[in-house]
Amino acid sequence: MSGTQTAAGPPVLWPVDRPVRLATRGSPLARRQTDMVAHLLAQAVSGLVVEAVVVRTEGDRRPDEPLEAIGGQGVFAKEVQQAVLDGRADVAVHSAKDLPPTTPEGLVLAAVPTRGDVRDALVGATLAGLAPGARVATGSARRRAQLANLRPDLAFVPVRGNIETRIARAGHGADAVVVAAVALERLAIAPPVLEVLSPLTMLPQVGQGALALECAREDLAAQALLAAVDSVPAHRALDAERAMLAALGASCVLPVAGWADSGPQELVLRGMVASADGRVLVHAERSGTDPHELGRTVAQALWHDLGGAELLGAGPPPTR
Repeated sequence: MSGTQTAAGPPVLWPVDRPVRLATRGSPLARRQTDMVAHLLAQAVSGLVVEAVVVRTEGDRRPDEPLEAIGGQGVFAKEVQQAVLDGRADVAVHSAKDLPPTTPEGLVLAAVPTRGDVRDALVGATLAGLAPGARVATGSARRRAQLANLRPDLAFVPVRGNIETRIARAGHGADAVVVAAVALERLAIAPPVLEVLSPLTMLPQVGQGALALECAREDLAAQALLAAVDSVPAHRALDAERAMLAALGASCVLPVAGWADSGPQELVLRGMVASADGRVLVHAERSGTDPHELGRTVAQALWHDLGGAELLGAGPPPTR
């Protein structure tokens, strides 16, 4: 073992003859994000060697099927997580929005680096520039519901695949496509027509813009290593959003959104649930210092105070 001083504080112990293996999906965006994590680790720990372990997920194997038909949220994460559980990798690198709201037994969400842009972007047209009846491509129930609420005249067509595939639909079967702004930024894609939507206009998906780094619960060396690249404000914000989602019992196939903004002392968490057609949207906003308690509080407000239970369907209310 070698003790290496990190910028974050005490030495991180890691075997000098062993690279850190990062499990990742093979899409261009996933590989780019894994390269970003590798760069952060190399900056934090001098001489560290990092390797990518590329994993093909269920979502990657079935790119033409709707997410709800192949398991919903988690189809881009399970195999990446399993690589760590099986010992084939030390760290799982995820887009945080792909993670289910609870961490599997044996893993820990050890780090959330500084968060990127949380906003959604419209490619191919501006929202005001879309003609009545225009077709918008998106595979997200959350995006569909909020856009339908803003513009009930719009029509929607499904789309899946990597970011380049989805952008290509603009002008070819759709008038505009909705994507995450952070994906365009990380891949250095600059479409000719682009409108980045305010998160107060289009509330983001839980975890959007954030990276989530998991490792084995018993791997104390990996946890210490990842602590060197953890952003406390980003981690607390993600914890609050995931706590809300867990309390609602929701998945990515439901129109649910959440975004926590970390201030100097308190977190502000905004949550939303919607009917599938977007005719009814309910919002709640609360602030607090405990991210898990805050997430449960917002879920309670959505469920009880604002009638979210009727939108989400049958099921027990969240408990605090």
